[in-house]
Amino acid sequence: MTAAPTQRRISLTERTPRSDAQAIIAGLTPPPQFAQASFENYRPDADYPSQAEAVTILTEFADAWGVQRSGGFFGRKKKAPTVQPGIYLDGGFGVGKTHLLASLWHRAPGPRKYFGTFIEYTSLVGALGYQQAVQALTGATLICIDEFELDDPGDTMLMTRLLGELVASGTRIAATSNTPPGALGEGRFAAADFLREIQAMSAHFRTLRIDGTDYRRRAVSGSCIVTDPADFDTALTAGLPVEAEVSDDAFDTILNHLQSVHPSRYAGLITGLSRLGIRDVHELTDQTRALQIVAFIDRVYDAQVPIVASGIALDQIFGDGMLEGGYRKKYQRAISRMIALTHAATVTE
Repeated sequence: MTAAPTQRRISLTERTPRSDAQAIIAGLTPPPQFAQASFENYRPDADYPSQAEAVTILTEFADAWGVQRSGGFFGRKKKAPTVQPGIYLDGGFGVGKTHLLASLWHRAPGPRKYFGTFIEYTSLVGALGYQQAVQALTGATLICIDEFELDDPGDTMLMTRLLGELVASGTRIAATSNTPPGALGEGRFAAADFLREIQAMSAHFRTLRIDGTDYRRRAVSGSCIVTDPADFDTALTAGLPVEAEVSDDAFDTILNHLQSVHPSRYAGLITGLSRLGIRDVHELTDQTRALQIVAFIDRVYDAQVPIVASGIALDQIFGDGMLEGGYRKKYQRAISRMIALTHAATVTE
């Protein structure tokens, strides 16, 4: 009797992604989940007027690139109003900052515009060298930086210098950021921290504050789903077509492999996966490993790969006072995303 075909299972350790500068540049586009993002399909929360206001301000920022006609067919062209070359979206996680940033990228003119995380841009500088990175990005209409990292002074200074040169050449900048360790008010907003850390560039940025509650938590309950080990195999493939590919690894196996892969390449670990399986999840007390998991979950969330996990709940992995420390905002974002991803795995076709 011929066995029924099953989905292909892999271990993430089978993948050691490599990327060069040209591949990094080509990949500087919004994540797949925001491929169709627009101001029109952003859904502002009526309880937080700043969300609708953000759409208006960002639309004006985008429209300022072009010219508008007035007076009908024979009307003269009127230049759009002058705007600051940079805009910073300030708000808690889950209020739609990335959706708005992607919408701005889609709205911006020209074939040369880039969207990436902070670590992708610093990786580009590492691959090309500073001057060649400047040359590669010069001429872009817009540079979008999601999750501008403020907790590494060296990288922050590097990016500030890079942005300064790009703004001087006519490029506009849009960014969101994370709060640096030990910053006051780190639990929610980071505008003061962002402007202070970028120093000379701060005058170029308009801060746009966006209030709201985490939309992911509005859609699902407040904890990650834990799968019983006896049901793990079934849950990992339930509802998937036979051609689907899933990963199946112990939590420690993933942690160890992440140490051998640069965070800028984490996306390559999950390319093409329909589900990510994580067995025997346990609490973390090592900050380095915790931050690697955060960076990895960011890429898993960008790719919208559902997670099936056993052991303790993924939202309980950050131990040893991590949620009270300087990186708490990163951990809270990761928790929010892991909750959404484990719930997504329960939806079968």
